[in-house]
Amino acid sequence: MMRALWSAASGMQAQQLNVDNIANNLANVNTAGFKKDRVDFQDVIYQTLKSPGASATEGLQIPTGLHVGLGVRPVATQKIFTQGNMQQTGNPLDLVIEGEGFFQISMPDGTTAYTRDGGFKRDSQGNLVTSDGYTLQPAITIPAEAADINVGDDGTVTYTISGQSGVQQAGKIDIVRFANPAGLNPVGKNLFTQSDASGDPITDGVGTIAQGWLEMSNVQVVDEMVNMITAQRAYEINSKAIQASDQMLEQAANLRR
Repeated sequence: MMRALWSAASGMQAQQLNVDNIANNLANVNTAGFKKDRVDFQDVIYQTLKSPGASATEGLQIPTGLHVGLGVRPVATQKIFTQGNMQQTGNPLDLVIEGEGFFQISMPDGTTAYTRDGGFKRDSQGNLVTSDGYTLQPAITIPAEAADINVGDDGTVTYTISGQSGVQQAGKIDIVRFANPAGLNPVGKNLFTQSDASGDPITDGVGTIAQGWLEMSNVQVVDEMVNMITAQRAYEINSKAIQASDQMLEQAANLRR
């Protein structure tokens, strides 16, 4: 059987995964804090028909070998953690991280998750929570009667209460970063979890917090559309290679007719 059939088939499968990834990026173009994915590909093993440096006649040496590649495979999907566009909301509980860093979220099972989505709300006890009700860590509690809520660049949360003098402090929002943020595990709901590849959370060198803004997705629609066209054409060209291989096999099978 011709090697081209299997090589081209691997190319079609790879481009199908590529389009799946592009579709997910486009689906999340308006998702706050979303970071686009990129698929990385590698060529697979080669069949060596002649080794480079092999001896030829009269003591000569072959300068190059004869190799036939056997296709492609996807090896990784990588999150691209470039800063997304910032959208001003005016909501005092909408926060954005300028620079590196993640908000820490306490999960129901006691573990910590991380997010770039700073669209926080208050629950019935006044705790700052995500849209799914997961508590910000360390916990920040703002009373129902609080007014003039302010979040400083360093994450310090203060407020005032009508009829009382002075400013009350609710706590401080700590953000962390990772040596390899692309190694974090995406678990959905705009959350990531730590992995061995990401390393441990680091508290120094993080960005600052801006109040009344949200970081939107870093997906660029035009770039994704170009990537989709490229993937579609690559898929089509690989299918043409399969058709060409099939026609060559058909001609070989008809030699005795």
